[in-house]
Amino acid sequence: MPKLTPKIILEGTRLTFKTDIAFALNEHPRVVGPRKYKYHSPLVSGEWCAFTNFPWGRGLINFEPQEEALAMETYATWVRLFELQRYYSWIVDRFHLSTRMYQLNTYQKDYDFRWLEERLLPLNFRLVLLTRSPESFEAARAERLKVSGNPSQYDNLQLFIQEQELIRKLARESILPRLELDVSDNDIQAATEKIADWMESTGGLYMND
Repeated sequence: MPKLTPKIILEGTRLTFKTDIAFALNEHPRVVGPRKYKYHSPLVSGEWCAFTNFPWGRGLINFEPQEEALAMETYATWVRLFELQRYYSWIVDRFHLSTRMYQLNTYQKDYDFRWLEERLLPLNFRLVLLTRSPESFEAARAERLKVSGNPSQYDNLQLFIQEQELIRKLARESILPRLELDVSDNDIQAATEKIADWMESTGGLYMND
């Protein structure tokens, strides 16, 4: 069979199970192949907060204005790495749309990532926007608080609802192939199967030379 080289960017506001789904996709036999033993399969996150030397600090999404050059250089570095290793799988947990959303909400500045998407598109990157109904955020928060090390970030559910509408708008502007997936039922396995179905049916699992 051809080599599996899926490249998926998972976007959405908090409490849409992006990270859980990213890990599930990274072990899904229809997406990355059967895993008879553990091996290195890359999972990238824009939420690493690697710009500061303290927990829950700043990074690629929530950088401050004076860190703009650092953030843009980081994006350029990531896309170059993807280009150099195009025949591999890449699962990305939040990326440029989350940056646009945060920066618009916080600093009223919109970053033009057309250049980034124009380089991701030939690599067959796909965008999956995870959403949920407004009334389902409460149950998702209750589940997340069981494990969260920073529970205060989930205090304002109305903020998440507003962010979701904004990131939907931003996703519609993307030139990447896109799937919007409702996760209101909190069924991670069903979500990964739907993503695998979509990737398979649209040619998203392989690279053409």
